[in-house]
Amino acid sequence: MSFSEEVGVDFELDGDQLGLQEAAAAMLAKECPASYLRSVVDHDHDPADLWKTLGGLDWPGLAIPAEHGGSGASAVELAIVVEQLGYVGDPTPFLATTTQFVPLVTACGDAEQRSRFLGAVAGNGEAGTLALAGSNGRWDPHAPPIEAQRSPGGWRLHGTASFVLDADRVTELAVPARTPEGVAAFVVPADAARITRVPSIDEVLHLTEVELDGVEVADDRRLAGGADGDNGDGATGCALALDHAVTGLAMATVGACQRALDMVLEHVRGREQFGVPIGSFQAVRHKAVDMYVAIERARALGYFAALTIAEGDDRRSLAASMAKAAAGDAQRISVQHGIQLFGGIGFTWENDVHLYLRRAKAGELLLGGSAEHRARVAAQLLAPPTTTAEA
Repeated sequence: MSFSEEVGVDFELDGDQLGLQEAAAAMLAKECPASYLRSVVDHDHDPADLWKTLGGLDWPGLAIPAEHGGSGASAVELAIVVEQLGYVGDPTPFLATTTQFVPLVTACGDAEQRSRFLGAVAGNGEAGTLALAGSNGRWDPHAPPIEAQRSPGGWRLHGTASFVLDADRVTELAVPARTPEGVAAFVVPADAARITRVPSIDEVLHLTEVELDGVEVADDRRLAGGADGDNGDGATGCALALDHAVTGLAMATVGACQRALDMVLEHVRGREQFGVPIGSFQAVRHKAVDMYVAIERARALGYFAALTIAEGDDRRSLAASMAKAAAGDAQRISVQHGIQLFGGIGFTWENDVHLYLRRAKAGELLLGGSAEHRARVAAQLLAPPTTTAEA
Protein backbone atom coordinates (compact mmCIF):
# COMPACT_ATOMS: atom_id res chain seq x y z
CA MET A 1 0.00 0.00 0.00
CA SER A 2 1.46 3.34 -1.03
CA PHE A 3 0.85 6.68 -2.70
CA SER A 4 1.49 6.62 -6.43
CA GLU A 5 2.38 9.71 -8.45
CA GLU A 6 0.68 8.26 -11.52
CA VAL A 7 -2.63 7.00 -10.12
CA GLY A 8 -2.96 8.70 -6.74
CA VAL A 9 -3.30 5.93 -4.14
CA ASP A 10 -2.73 2.18 -4.23
CA PHE A 11 -4.98 0.60 -1.62
CA GLU A 12 -3.83 -2.97 -2.22
CA LEU A 13 -1.83 -4.56 0.59
CA ASP A 14 1.51 -5.92 -0.59
CA GLY A 15 2.68 -9.47 0.01
CA ASP A 16 4.34 -8.76 3.35
CA GLN A 17 1.31 -6.87 4.60
CA LEU A 18 -1.04 -9.68 3.55
CA GLY A 19 1.24 -12.13 5.34
CA LEU A 20 1.07 -10.03 8.49
CA GLN A 21 -2.71 -9.86 8.22
CA GLU A 22 -3.06 -13.62 7.83
CA ALA A 23 -0.61 -14.40 10.63
CA ALA A 24 -2.30 -11.97 13.00
CA ALA A 25 -5.75 -13.37 12.25
CA ALA A 26 -4.62 -16.97 12.77
CA MET A 27 -2.78 -16.27 16.01
CA LEU A 28 -5.56 -14.19 17.55
CA ALA A 29 -8.24 -16.72 16.60
CA LYS A 30 -6.32 -19.21 18.72
CA GLU A 31 -5.26 -16.95 21.59
CA CYS A 32 -8.33 -14.71 21.96
CA PRO A 33 -11.58 -16.55 21.14
CA ALA A 34 -14.93 -15.42 22.53
CA SER A 35 -14.48 -17.82 25.46
CA TYR A 36 -11.33 -15.91 26.46
CA LEU A 37 -13.21 -12.61 26.52
CA ARG A 38 -15.94 -14.20 28.63
CA SER A 39 -13.32 -15.39 31.10
CA VAL A 40 -12.14 -11.77 31.39
CA VAL A 41 -15.67 -10.41 31.90
CA ASP A 42 -17.30 -13.16 33.93
CA HIS A 43 -14.35 -14.50 35.92
CA ASP A 44 -12.01 -11.49 36.16
CA HIS A 45 -9.24 -13.23 34.24
CA ASP A 46 -6.18 -11.00 33.92
CA PRO A 47 -5.26 -10.72 30.21
CA ALA A 48 -1.60 -10.18 31.10
CA ASP A 49 -0.87 -13.54 29.48
CA LEU A 50 -2.21 -12.29 26.15
CA TRP A 51 -0.23 -9.04 26.49
CA LYS A 52 2.88 -11.15 27.06
CA THR A 53 2.10 -13.12 23.91
CA LEU A 54 1.74 -9.91 21.90
CA GLY A 55 5.03 -8.70 23.33
CA GLY A 56 6.71 -11.96 22.32
CA LEU A 57 5.65 -11.23 18.75
CA ASP A 58 7.13 -7.71 19.02
CA TRP A 59 3.76 -6.18 18.15
CA PRO A 60 3.86 -3.38 20.76
CA GLY A 61 7.04 -2.16 19.05
CA LEU A 62 5.74 -2.68 15.53
CA ALA A 63 5.71 1.03 14.58
CA ILE A 64 8.61 2.03 16.84
CA PRO A 65 11.85 2.86 14.96
CA ALA A 66 14.51 0.16 14.97
CA GLU A 67 17.00 2.41 16.77
CA HIS A 68 14.68 2.32 19.78
CA GLY A 69 14.24 -1.45 19.72
CA GLY A 70 11.13 -1.59 17.55
CA SER A 71 10.40 -3.17 14.18
CA GLY A 72 10.34 0.10 12.25
CA ALA A 73 7.09 -0.68 10.44
CA SER A 74 4.69 2.02 9.29
CA ALA A 75 1.25 3.11 10.46
CA VAL A 76 -0.26 0.87 7.77
CA GLU A 77 1.21 -2.31 9.29
CA LEU A 78 0.05 -1.13 12.70
CA ALA A 79 -3.46 -0.56 11.32
CA ILE A 80 -3.50 -4.13 10.02
CA VAL A 81 -2.75 -5.51 13.46
CA VAL A 82 -5.14 -3.11 15.20
CA GLU A 83 -7.99 -4.19 12.91
CA GLN A 84 -7.36 -7.84 13.73
CA LEU A 85 -7.22 -7.05 17.44
CA GLY A 86 -10.52 -5.21 17.10
CA TYR A 87 -11.90 -8.31 15.38
CA VAL A 88 -11.26 -10.40 18.51
CA GLY A 89 -12.19 -7.67 21.02
CA ASP A 90 -8.63 -7.31 22.35
CA PRO A 91 -8.69 -7.00 26.17
CA THR A 92 -5.09 -5.73 26.50
CA PRO A 93 -3.72 -2.14 26.55
CA PHE A 94 -2.33 -2.56 23.02
CA LEU A 95 -4.48 0.12 21.39
CA ALA A 96 -3.69 2.74 24.03
CA THR A 97 0.02 1.95 23.99
CA THR A 98 0.65 1.80 20.24
CA THR A 99 -1.77 4.41 18.87
CA GLN A 100 -1.78 6.93 21.73
CA PHE A 101 1.27 6.76 23.99
CA VAL A 102 3.89 5.86 21.39
CA PRO A 103 2.82 8.52 18.84
CA LEU A 104 2.90 11.31 21.43
CA VAL A 105 6.38 10.38 22.65
CA THR A 106 7.55 10.03 19.05
CA ALA A 107 6.10 13.42 18.06
CA CYS A 108 7.17 15.39 21.12
CA GLY A 109 10.20 13.69 22.62
CA ASP A 110 13.85 14.34 21.92
CA ALA A 111 16.23 11.51 20.98
CA GLU A 112 17.01 10.53 24.58
CA GLN A 113 13.36 10.56 25.63
CA ARG A 114 12.30 8.49 22.65
CA SER A 115 15.01 5.96 23.40
CA ARG A 116 14.01 5.77 27.06
CA PHE A 117 10.23 5.57 26.79
CA LEU A 118 9.81 3.84 23.43
CA GLY A 119 12.58 1.38 24.25
CA ALA A 120 10.68 0.37 27.38
CA VAL A 121 7.62 -0.43 25.27
CA ALA A 122 9.49 -2.32 22.57
CA GLY A 123 11.99 -4.09 24.79
CA ASN A 124 10.35 -4.52 28.19
CA GLY A 125 6.69 -4.79 27.29
CA GLU A 126 5.71 -1.71 29.26
CA ALA A 127 2.36 -0.12 28.44
CA GLY A 128 1.27 3.51 28.26
CA THR A 129 -1.70 5.66 27.37
CA LEU A 130 -2.72 9.23 26.53
CA ALA A 131 -4.64 11.46 28.96
CA LEU A 132 -6.16 14.24 26.87
CA ALA A 133 -9.96 14.43 27.15
CA GLY A 134 -11.73 16.66 29.66
CA SER A 135 -14.83 15.77 31.65
CA ASN A 136 -16.98 16.98 28.75
CA GLY A 137 -15.27 14.50 26.43
CA ARG A 138 -13.53 17.19 24.38
CA TRP A 139 -10.14 16.22 22.98
CA ASP A 140 -8.64 19.53 21.92
CA PRO A 141 -4.81 19.31 21.77
CA HIS A 142 -4.67 23.11 22.11
CA ALA A 143 -6.67 23.12 25.36
CA PRO A 144 -5.91 19.99 27.41
CA PRO A 145 -7.65 19.60 30.79
CA ILE A 146 -4.36 19.41 32.74
CA GLU A 147 -2.37 22.46 33.85
CA ALA A 148 1.37 22.42 34.58
CA GLN A 149 3.27 24.97 36.63
CA ARG A 150 6.95 25.32 37.41
CA SER A 151 8.12 23.94 40.75
CA PRO A 152 11.52 23.70 42.45
CA GLY A 153 11.83 20.07 41.40
CA GLY A 154 10.56 20.49 37.85
CA TRP A 155 6.82 20.70 37.17
CA ARG A 156 3.63 20.34 39.19
CA LEU A 157 0.54 19.06 37.37
CA HIS A 158 -3.10 19.74 38.31
CA GLY A 159 -6.36 18.64 36.77
CA THR A 160 -8.44 15.64 35.76
CA ALA A 161 -8.47 13.78 32.46
CA SER A 162 -11.51 11.66 31.66
CA PHE A 163 -12.24 8.76 29.31
CA VAL A 164 -8.61 7.59 29.43
CA LEU A 165 -8.00 4.11 28.03
CA ASP A 166 -6.24 1.60 30.28
CA ALA A 167 -4.68 4.05 32.74
CA ASP A 168 -5.27 1.52 35.51
CA ARG A 169 -2.96 -1.05 33.93
CA VAL A 170 -0.13 0.92 32.32
CA THR A 171 3.18 2.13 33.68
CA GLU A 172 3.32 5.55 31.99
CA LEU A 173 0.83 8.31 31.16
CA ALA A 174 1.42 10.71 28.27
CA VAL A 175 -0.13 13.96 29.50
CA PRO A 176 -0.48 17.12 27.40
CA ALA A 177 -0.79 20.12 29.71
CA ARG A 178 -1.21 23.90 29.58
CA THR A 179 1.84 25.87 30.69
CA PRO A 180 2.53 29.62 30.72
CA GLU A 181 4.56 29.12 27.53
CA GLY A 182 1.92 27.04 25.71
CA VAL A 183 1.03 23.37 25.52
CA ALA A 184 3.68 20.90 26.64
CA ALA A 185 3.64 17.12 26.93
CA PHE A 186 4.79 15.16 29.97
CA VAL A 187 5.32 11.49 30.75
CA VAL A 188 3.93 10.79 34.21
CA PRO A 189 4.39 7.52 36.12
CA ALA A 190 0.95 5.96 36.38
CA ASP A 191 1.40 5.18 40.06
CA ALA A 192 1.75 8.92 40.80
CA ALA A 193 -1.82 9.62 39.68
CA ARG A 194 -5.17 8.81 41.25
CA ILE A 195 -6.81 6.48 38.75
CA THR A 196 -10.41 5.32 38.90
CA ARG A 197 -11.95 2.83 36.52
CA VAL A 198 -15.39 3.94 35.32
CA PRO A 199 -18.23 1.91 33.77
CA SER A 200 -18.17 1.29 30.03
CA ILE A 201 -20.64 -0.25 27.61
CA ASP A 202 -17.84 -2.69 26.78
CA GLU A 203 -16.98 -4.52 29.99
CA VAL A 204 -13.67 -5.73 28.53
CA LEU A 205 -12.52 -2.19 27.82
CA HIS A 206 -10.78 -0.35 30.66
CA LEU A 207 -12.04 3.23 30.75
CA THR A 208 -10.65 5.43 33.51
CA GLU A 209 -10.51 8.87 35.07
CA VAL A 210 -7.05 10.23 35.90
CA GLU A 211 -6.64 12.83 38.66
CA LEU A 212 -3.34 14.70 38.88
CA ASP A 213 -3.52 16.67 42.12
CA GLY A 214 -0.16 18.38 42.54
CA VAL A 215 1.84 15.54 41.00
CA GLU A 216 5.52 16.45 40.69
CA VAL A 217 7.28 15.66 37.40
CA ALA A 218 11.02 16.07 36.84
CA ASP A 219 12.33 18.20 33.98
CA ASP A 220 13.53 15.15 32.05
CA ARG A 221 9.92 13.94 31.86
CA ARG A 222 8.80 17.08 30.07
CA LEU A 223 8.95 16.11 26.42
CA ALA A 224 11.03 18.49 24.37
CA GLY A 225 8.10 19.78 22.32
CA GLY A 226 8.26 19.34 18.56
CA ALA A 227 9.23 16.29 16.58
CA ASP A 228 12.81 17.55 16.36
CA GLY A 229 12.99 18.67 19.95
CA ASP A 230 13.16 22.34 19.04
CA ASN A 231 9.58 23.46 19.61
CA GLY A 232 8.59 24.58 23.07
CA ASP A 233 4.88 24.35 22.25
CA GLY A 234 3.77 20.72 22.04
CA ALA A 235 0.31 21.39 20.59
CA THR A 236 1.43 20.42 17.09
CA GLY A 237 2.91 17.16 18.31
CA CYS A 238 -0.20 16.45 20.36
CA ALA A 239 -2.38 17.05 17.30
CA LEU A 240 -0.30 14.57 15.31
CA ALA A 241 -0.57 12.00 18.09
CA LEU A 242 -4.32 12.56 18.15
CA ASP A 243 -4.52 11.71 14.44
CA HIS A 244 -2.83 8.40 15.24
CA ALA A 245 -5.24 7.77 18.11
CA VAL A 246 -8.35 8.55 16.06
CA THR A 247 -7.18 6.36 13.19
CA GLY A 248 -6.34 3.48 15.52
CA LEU A 249 -9.74 3.63 17.19
CA ALA A 250 -11.44 3.72 13.79
CA MET A 251 -9.59 0.59 12.66
CA ALA A 252 -10.37 -1.27 15.89
CA THR A 253 -14.04 -0.40 15.38
CA VAL A 254 -13.90 -1.71 11.81
CA GLY A 255 -12.48 -4.99 13.07
CA ALA A 256 -15.25 -5.38 15.65
CA CYS A 257 -17.92 -4.64 13.03
CA GLN A 258 -16.40 -7.19 10.67
CA ARG A 259 -16.56 -9.84 13.41
CA ALA A 260 -20.23 -9.07 13.94
CA LEU A 261 -20.91 -9.35 10.20
CA ASP A 262 -19.11 -12.69 9.97
CA MET A 263 -21.19 -14.02 12.87
CA VAL A 264 -24.38 -12.75 11.23
CA LEU A 265 -23.54 -14.44 7.94
CA GLU A 266 -22.81 -17.72 9.68
CA HIS A 267 -26.13 -17.49 11.50
CA VAL A 268 -28.35 -16.60 8.53
CA ARG A 269 -26.80 -19.36 6.42
CA GLY A 270 -27.52 -21.99 9.05
CA ARG A 271 -30.82 -20.82 10.52
CA GLU A 272 -33.82 -22.17 8.60
CA GLN A 273 -37.41 -21.03 8.36
CA PHE A 274 -40.02 -22.56 6.07
CA GLY A 275 -37.45 -25.14 5.07
CA VAL A 276 -34.86 -22.68 3.72
CA PRO A 277 -31.99 -20.65 5.24
CA ILE A 278 -33.17 -17.23 6.35
CA GLY A 279 -30.23 -15.80 4.42
CA SER A 280 -32.16 -16.52 1.25
CA PHE A 281 -34.81 -13.95 2.19
CA GLN A 282 -34.44 -10.64 0.38
CA ALA A 283 -34.95 -8.48 3.48
CA VAL A 284 -32.22 -10.37 5.33
CA ARG A 285 -29.84 -10.06 2.40
CA HIS A 286 -30.39 -6.31 2.19
CA LYS A 287 -29.46 -5.80 5.83
CA ALA A 288 -26.34 -7.95 5.51
CA VAL A 289 -25.28 -6.02 2.41
CA ASP A 290 -25.83 -2.72 4.21
CA MET A 291 -23.45 -3.91 6.92
CA TYR A 292 -20.89 -5.05 4.36
CA VAL A 293 -20.92 -1.79 2.40
CA ALA A 294 -20.60 0.36 5.54
CA ILE A 295 -17.70 -1.73 6.83
CA GLU A 296 -15.83 -1.73 3.52
CA ARG A 297 -16.18 2.04 3.26
CA ALA A 298 -14.88 2.51 6.79
CA ARG A 299 -12.00 0.11 6.19
CA ALA A 300 -10.91 1.94 3.03
CA LEU A 301 -10.97 5.30 4.79
CA GLY A 302 -9.15 3.85 7.78
CA TYR A 303 -6.31 2.53 5.67
CA PHE A 304 -6.18 5.80 3.76
CA ALA A 305 -5.78 7.63 7.07
CA ALA A 306 -3.01 5.23 8.12
CA LEU A 307 -1.31 5.79 4.77
CA THR A 308 -1.39 9.57 5.14
CA ILE A 309 0.24 9.19 8.56
CA ALA A 310 2.86 6.80 7.20
CA GLU A 311 3.69 9.16 4.34
CA GLY A 312 3.58 12.37 6.39
CA ASP A 313 0.80 13.69 4.17
CA ASP A 314 -0.79 17.01 5.14
CA ARG A 315 -4.26 15.45 4.79
CA ARG A 316 -3.76 13.14 7.76
CA SER A 317 -6.01 15.09 10.14
CA LEU A 318 -8.77 15.26 7.54
CA ALA A 319 -8.35 11.58 6.70
CA ALA A 320 -8.42 10.55 10.37
CA SER A 321 -11.72 12.34 10.93
CA MET A 322 -13.19 10.83 7.76
CA ALA A 323 -12.16 7.37 8.97
CA LYS A 324 -13.64 7.92 12.43
CA ALA A 325 -16.94 9.20 11.01
CA ALA A 326 -17.19 6.23 8.65
CA ALA A 327 -16.37 3.79 11.45
CA GLY A 328 -19.16 5.37 13.49
CA ASP A 329 -21.59 4.80 10.62
CA ALA A 330 -20.43 1.20 10.32
CA GLN A 331 -20.97 0.47 13.99
CA ARG A 332 -24.45 2.04 13.95
CA ILE A 333 -25.58 -0.14 11.06
CA SER A 334 -23.78 -3.20 12.42
CA VAL A 335 -25.33 -2.88 15.88
CA GLN A 336 -28.83 -2.29 14.52
CA HIS A 337 -28.83 -4.99 11.85
CA GLY A 338 -26.54 -7.39 13.69
CA ILE A 339 -28.83 -7.77 16.66
CA GLN A 340 -31.96 -7.81 14.52
CA LEU A 341 -30.70 -10.53 12.17
CA PHE A 342 -30.06 -12.78 15.14
CA GLY A 343 -33.71 -12.41 16.08
CA GLY A 344 -34.72 -12.78 19.72
CA ILE A 345 -31.39 -14.32 20.78
CA GLY A 346 -29.57 -11.23 19.52
CA PHE A 347 -30.73 -9.33 22.60
CA THR A 348 -29.30 -11.86 25.07
CA TRP A 349 -25.94 -11.54 26.78
CA GLU A 350 -25.34 -15.23 26.09
CA ASN A 351 -25.04 -14.46 22.37
CA ASP A 352 -21.38 -13.76 21.64
CA VAL A 353 -22.21 -11.07 19.07
CA HIS A 354 -22.68 -8.73 22.04
CA LEU A 355 -18.95 -8.87 22.81
CA TYR A 356 -18.04 -7.30 19.49
CA LEU A 357 -20.99 -4.97 19.02
CA ARG A 358 -20.23 -3.46 22.42
CA ARG A 359 -16.63 -2.88 21.38
CA ALA A 360 -17.83 -1.21 18.19
CA LYS A 361 -20.25 1.01 20.10
CA ALA A 362 -17.57 2.02 22.61
CA GLY A 363 -15.28 2.95 19.72
CA GLU A 364 -17.91 5.37 18.41
CA LEU A 365 -18.21 7.13 21.76
CA LEU A 366 -14.48 7.72 22.33
CA LEU A 367 -12.44 10.55 20.76
CA GLY A 368 -15.49 12.11 19.16
CA GLY A 369 -18.48 10.57 17.41
CA SER A 370 -19.48 10.65 13.76
CA ALA A 371 -21.26 13.99 13.99
CA GLU A 372 -18.28 15.67 15.65
CA HIS A 373 -15.84 14.35 13.07
CA ARG A 374 -18.09 15.32 10.19
CA ALA A 375 -18.10 18.84 11.58
CA ARG A 376 -14.32 18.68 11.80
CA VAL A 377 -14.11 17.53 8.16
CA ALA A 378 -16.44 20.32 7.07
CA ALA A 379 -14.43 22.93 8.96
CA GLN A 380 -11.21 21.80 7.27
CA LEU A 381 -12.70 21.64 3.79
CA LEU A 382 -14.46 24.98 4.06
CA ALA A 383 -11.55 26.83 5.64
CA PRO A 384 -10.03 29.48 3.36
CA PRO A 385 -6.80 28.31 1.77
CA THR A 386 -3.63 29.47 3.45
CA THR A 387 -1.29 31.57 1.38
CA THR A 388 2.39 32.22 1.79
CA ALA A 389 3.37 35.87 1.44
CA GLU A 390 5.95 36.48 -1.21
CA ALA A 391 9.30 37.69 0.04
